[in-house]
Amino acid sequence: MEEDVYKTIEKPSEETLFKEKGSKFFGYTFPVLSEDDVKERLEELRKKHHAARHFCYAYQLGIEKIRFRANDDGEPNNSAGMPIYGQIQSFEVTNILIVSVRYFGGTKLGVGGLISAYKTSAQMTLEASNILVKTINIQYKLTFNYDLMNAVQRIIKEKNLDIVNQKLEMDCQYIISVRKNDADSIYAIFDNLYKVEIKVFE
Repeated sequence: MEEDVYKTIEKPSEETLFKEKGSKFFGYTFPVLSEDDVKERLEELRKKHHAARHFCYAYQLGIEKIRFRANDDGEPNNSAGMPIYGQIQSFEVTNILIVSVRYFGGTKLGVGGLISAYKTSAQMTLEASNILVKTINIQYKLTFNYDLMNAVQRIIKEKNLDIVNQKLEMDCQYIISVRKNDADSIYAIFDNLYKVEIKVFE
């Protein structure tokens, strides 16, 4: 995969169901951007499945700096959260939460059985998800006078850049979004334009 792209989802998957020896595993994926998002989603599921025993999950946040967590929620150590996280890694997705809600069916599955069941549940939900490939973008702020508007617009059109925001007051300000791989060359083009100020927009 090219360095400046990543995979994620934009909307939750359909609910999936995996059954093993009477136990039921309901699987979900959610797009998340923060730990708060994760908490909210888990609370929603706890309300929906108030009779379930285990809400095992894993999430990964970030594009270049990755944060992740895997939680077994009362299942034996590493029998649930890590197999779910393994599927996040194998599908190479980020900014995602996968939850597998288990209803115990009376027959113990053993650690091996649990690992396999949670892995399958996570895999099914990822297969039911619409996974998108997105580019990692850098935003630049351009500041220039009106007489340079045409020159700036021409470059934006030629290079197929997105204008995220514009302020036209005493001078013109554009926030443009540029693919990470092209960022240096785009910066150089605008930097060489007399009287156009360009800087990274945080």
